[in-house]
Amino acid sequence: MKIEHIAVYVKDLEKTREFYIKYFGAVSNEIYHNKKTGFRSYFLSFSSGARLEIMNKPEVSENENACCFGYAHFAFSVGSKEKVDELTVRLKNDGYRVVSGPRTTGDGYYESCVLDEEGNQIEITV
Repeated sequence: MKIEHIAVYVKDLEKTREFYIKYFGAVSNEIYHNKKTGFRSYFLSFSSGARLEIMNKPEVSENENACCFGYAHFAFSVGSKEKVDELTVRLKNDGYRVVSGPRTTGDGYYESCVLDEEGNQIEITV
């Protein structure tokens, strides 16, 4: 069994799509748009076979009072400590917020955590 894809609602589909293409090598399908409901989405595919669906719908908005249960982060393995360092520096230099790292965590992972266009946390790991 494998996870087929993960889906997340975002405010700006195009900026989010370009972020994952530019920094994580995603390949995007053509936009899906349901004109009846206003729902729009892209499937972003990665070289490992993993897929991320980014979605937008007019009535889905940010709820400032929402609790933080549920989604925590995506994790991308880039293959080496050097690549973790390089991608983290690249993202920081391009204006993205680095939340932590690069560092070795207590459970032995070498990682950094950054925020994407929408503030979703991404772990970049070996």
